[in-house]
Amino acid sequence: MTKVMINPGICGFVTSVTAESEDQMEVHVHVKSGCKSVHQMFEDLGDTYDAYEVCLRKPGEGPFYDYAKEHFPVHVACPVLSGIIKCMEAECRLALKKDVTIEFKD
Repeated sequence: MTKVMINPGICGFVTSVTAESEDQMEVHVHVKSGCKSVHQMFEDLGDTYDAYEVCLRKPGEGPFYDYAKEHFPVHVACPVLSGIIKCMEAECRLALKKDVTIEFKD
């Protein structure tokens, strides 16, 4: 099981993700988020995915980004979708587990 916590910044909609896969191909994700758009996406799309269909795509492609293009408010810099995909990819051994950060420097 792989778990991540995503703090997207000023909106405050911290998102927790748990990914589980027995065969490193099909992955089950559980996402808890204060963001209504993220919550609705998983209500609409479900919670089980083919890891290769989600993780091995060009940037901005795949089921989550396709859904977001149509249903999310305009906010291209939101890191939540990327964080969900990173969790899934690490669980399915398509990437190593390593923290990702974005830091503002003054």
